Amino acid sequence: MALRRGLILTLMASVTSVGLLAGTLPAASFELFGFKFFERDDEDAEPILDPVTYSVTLTLTQEVEGLQDALEAASTLVADEDEAVSGSLGLLAKARNDRKRLVAALFENSRYDGIVTIRIEGQDIATLAPDTQFNTSGTVPVTITVQPGQLYKVGRVRVTTDGEPVIDADEYELTTGSSADSTRILTMQNRIYRAIEDTGRPFAAIEHRDVIADSSRGALDYELDLSPGPKVPFGVTTVKGAEAVRPGFIAYMTGIQPGTVYSRQDLADARERLSKLNVFSSVNVRAADGQLADGTVPVMVEVAERPFRVFGAGATFSNTDGAGVNAYWQHRNLFGGAESIRLEGTVSRIGANEISDTGRETDGFDYRGSAVFRKPGVLGPDSVYIGSLTALREQPLAYDRASVAGYSGVEYRIDKRQSVTAGILIEYEEITDYLGTEDFLIGSVPLSYTLDARNNELNPTSGYMLKATAEPSYDALNTVPFLKARGDASAYLSFDEDSRFVIAGRAAYGTILGADLQDIPNDRRFFAGGGGSVRGYVFQSIGPYFPDVALPGTNPDFVDTPTGGLSLFEASLELRIGVTETIQIVPFVDGGTVSDDLFPDFGEFKVGAGVGARYLTSFGPIRVDVGFPLDPGPRDGDFQIYAGIGQAF
Repeated sequence: MALRRGLILTLMASVTSVGLLAGTLPAASFELFGFKFFERDDEDAEPILDPVTYSVTLTLTQEVEGLQDALEAASTLVADEDEAVSGSLGLLAKARNDRKRLVAALFENSRYDGIVTIRIEGQDIATLAPDTQFNTSGTVPVTITVQPGQLYKVGRVRVTTDGEPVIDADEYELTTGSSADSTRILTMQNRIYRAIEDTGRPFAAIEHRDVIADSSRGALDYELDLSPGPKVPFGVTTVKGAEAVRPGFIAYMTGIQPGTVYSRQDLADARERLSKLNVFSSVNVRAADGQLADGTVPVMVEVAERPFRVFGAGATFSNTDGAGVNAYWQHRNLFGGAESIRLEGTVSRIGANEISDTGRETDGFDYRGSAVFRKPGVLGPDSVYIGSLTALREQPLAYDRASVAGYSGVEYRIDKRQSVTAGILIEYEEITDYLGTEDFLIGSVPLSYTLDARNNELNPTSGYMLKATAEPSYDALNTVPFLKARGDASAYLSFDEDSRFVIAGRAAYGTILGADLQDIPNDRRFFAGGGGSVRGYVFQSIGPYFPDVALPGTNPDFVDTPTGGLSLFEASLELRIGVTETIQIVPFVDGGTVSDDLFPDFGEFKVGAGVGARYLTSFGPIRVDVGFPLDPGPRDGDFQIYAGIGQAF
């Protein structure tokens, strides 16, 4: 028998307007425990006057694990050894700045009485005059000698606000005997600032700070007295950069009300909310640098608008479903309030009869056209209205369907993790299967609740997601009420800090109540199999089937095709193994069952297994999976290949 297989490939192409931003970065500086350093400018370097080359050696008088590498990484003399400097003055200035950097590197490694000596031509730079001239006819020798000194630990710690010790330094890991690395201490200090700021006080000031290295004890004593200042309310919101999007709408969508207490989280939420409007290429939301006379702190919003009109086109090919093409046009800002409309058309199943040996005979192509309107902010800044009209003709394995549907609903985000949707759907459809053709006029109220605690939407490595849906419906032509409900859960666990080994699991359960199977429209029934279900099996191929012969009064085109079911259970397990930083190998096992009873029949449980590859990109993993059905049915091939963007779940 010839090898039967399934292959699904997708080729997408889109055309959008593109904007390019160009700019330069000025020279920057930073300060560490009193040492100030200047970074090099990113602009094209000017030609070096009086170029001088040098050689450098860096030596520790006492071997300390990892310290040599840390000092060499901090030294610009070492890093730039192959680059010339400008004259003797340039070399001396570079060496003196390098000495500060090396002392700071010692501080970063808890060594506060180390000594750095830099000599040029054997002369200590600490004793040289600024106009010292070296023999620049050849390579100038530079030696760096570092005496590391003893390792310090944190000693006495006192952190107060307005002189009162109301802050527990232990909460910020500033404990006696802990690491005295300067960068760690500064990080903990910033955490204290943030904690005070999170109480609604953005203008905390340092009243007194002492950092004392006591060499007799090998201890770094730390004292910090802060003046937290009063709680500050938000003031008015000012918007800059808006042209076609109304500034008042932008201020409204921040969700920040004048008079509410200052909050960093509110500013971050406002930034995220505006970014998700999909009309800005950049968004910056911050508090002003000071208070106004009325005691409030204004909110400053700066935006840059992106192109509003976009269009795109794509193509698909499958050796079971044939070829397909689609195109769309979208306007992202119809009336100045980020209202969008998207018009899309698709033609598919081109040539399916000629290339498929596991499907069924179909009549012509499949079509789909839709118009989707979205309006944010209808019930507050965290809501969006969605209205759509859809017309289609489709011929999947289980049925033929022609439909016209209208939807009107609202999506509301409760918080950063939770969201709900509710709407009204009216649909007229004509469906043909093994038993004949029937019309349906269905009114339904789709409801959903999602709790998304994943750390990343496209490539989660930790966390979980729960989703529950319910759709009470009524078929007016046949006077049949029914309720379709489904729950999905997925969880992710990383076994290492770099997430090179991640286990991911998924489970789903669904049931339909209130009517017999034959009274439920076919597209509302449960089906399993395919890339988003049980990999290795053909789409809709898992579950009960109609007879494999055409009985009198039945449609012969649907002999031996799935009936769908009243209940469903699915489960998946993946091990995502990072071979490199960008490539994953993913063995997986999927399973599922569909039953014509209210509860799944696990005696008919189907299992598929396989392996996939992921190429990790900035916009999500590019995924290719090969799945094998371990118990193939009459419509299944030997394997299926799936491709897409994002993890399978």
